[in-house]
Amino acid sequence: MIAPTDTVTNRAIRWWLVSIAALIAIMVLVGGATRLTESGLSIVEWKPVAGVLPPLDQEQWARAFEAYQKIPQYHELNAGMSLGEFKTIFWWEWSHRLLGRAIGVAYLLPFLWFMWRGALAPELRRRLWIIFGLGGLQGAVGWWMVASGLSQRVEVSQYRLATHLVLALLIYAAIVWTVRRLSERRPLAPSFRLKVTSVTLLVLTFVQLYLGALVAGLRAGKIYNTWPEIDGGFIPATERLFFETPWWRNLFDNSLTVQFEHRMAAYALFVFAVLHAFDAIRSRAGSSVVNGALWLAVMITVQATLGILTLLNAAPIDLALAHQGVAIVVLTLTVLQAERLAARRSEKRSQKLAYAAARPG
Repeated sequence: MIAPTDTVTNRAIRWWLVSIAALIAIMVLVGGATRLTESGLSIVEWKPVAGVLPPLDQEQWARAFEAYQKIPQYHELNAGMSLGEFKTIFWWEWSHRLLGRAIGVAYLLPFLWFMWRGALAPELRRRLWIIFGLGGLQGAVGWWMVASGLSQRVEVSQYRLATHLVLALLIYAAIVWTVRRLSERRPLAPSFRLKVTSVTLLVLTFVQLYLGALVAGLRAGKIYNTWPEIDGGFIPATERLFFETPWWRNLFDNSLTVQFEHRMAAYALFVFAVLHAFDAIRSRAGSSVVNGALWLAVMITVQATLGILTLLNAAPIDLALAHQGVAIVVLTLTVLQAERLAARRSEKRSQKLAYAAARPG
């Protein structure tokens, strides 16, 4: 058998990671649909292995339904639900969990194969192990989230929901960054200001994603459905924003405050994206940097527009999922722009050296 060249191997590693990133993006969207359809508590047990199989006969379906009927969500929101209606929400949650398991297998098996072939440089290998560890943690966080809604609540904790989403997107971002680091590029000499604003945009994007998850967890998108006013003004009254004690709880528990934060973060993102694009053009930072900045500004504008439409229509599932999908696009572009402007040494060269060292002779 002829050993593949380092170029072929490097391309295979990149396509493997791109596939994993695509699966994570799909899983995030399925998770969003699961939340919007109130399906996340339909499976009340965590069975990492046995849970791969759904109920296969009427008796197993009856047991799964009986288990769901014991939790508060059924009694307070879905009392009288039929078995057919239960199956609808069950399939959303089961699909979400199955995707998580599939991603784990699709990540681990090729990873082990590439390591066995000696195709991974030490730095890349360490990074991929960290990503794998975060994936395992994500599974535990997912159950920790579900468990919060099984005894005293009718929905999962918005804190845990936000943690679950942001961790998934952190893993996604780490994979996108790693794929880009395996690509060759011409040396760039961007200004320090461009580097800082690209990192600021990345941080703001994650903050906005966290706030968006809080909005979803509190169902805050179904209230205050006006724009640009919220609760009667562009800035609500202080006593309405901070009526809970201690004051900081309003930042996470007060639906008005959380939605207001989400709006303000969106405005900040838009302003920073536009300024970053103007700065890239003015400083003649190079076509890749300028194009990256312009695409980022355009997609943040699209995302803001979708957010407004979603809010004005009280968060219907189609607009809400489109809003979430474009958020993933914005995160992707933000990661690519930050990586493009970051100093680096070529990891692709490290990969060539690693593969050459592993080949016999």
